[in-house]
Amino acid sequence: MKLENSFTVDAPAEAAWDLLMDVPRIVPCMPGAALDEVVDDSHWKATMQVKLGPIGLTFATDVERTEADEAARRVVLKANARDVRNRGRAEATIESSLAPANGATRIDLVTDLALTGTVAQFGRGLIQDISSQLVTSFAQCLQAQLSAAPEEARAATAAQAKPVGGLGLFFGAMRRKLARLFGRRPE
Repeated sequence: MKLENSFTVDAPAEAAWDLLMDVPRIVPCMPGAALDEVVDDSHWKATMQVKLGPIGLTFATDVERTEADEAARRVVLKANARDVRNRGRAEATIESSLAPANGATRIDLVTDLALTGTVAQFGRGLIQDISSQLVTSFAQCLQAQLSAAPEEARAATAAQAKPVGGLGLFFGAMRRKLARLFGRRPE
């Protein structure tokens, strides 16, 4: 499935690009993710914890930077993740593009995601809503990383360390789906 998300950070494109290229610094900005090992300049190992209601999943993830075009401000990462208890797999190709936006930087993410096992049982629309919430949290952490205050950046990264709480994400996503179904805006 293809997921498209965009967000804006209050920083020049050069600073946002430098941060985006620093994978060990941005991995902890993804909710529930932790960097385990730097293999080399384009390969990393990470762990991501996700809690979907009563089901807790821990994904061992291999991350690879397959493309980086500084002139176009475009980078492609590939992630191959497997649940440590063999209850599911996820493969993703994440393309990030940066563009100046009135003194800030717009970041467009296009993710091609394939899920198998327990995680694949959730509906496509639900996965899109959950990913949207994850990207919002990720964007807030990136903004803190780009801020001048190191303590704010550390606090934002620490807040992301807890496992992704799927139950809250699930109910929020369901509320938005029902609101769309009945033609109302979610609160």
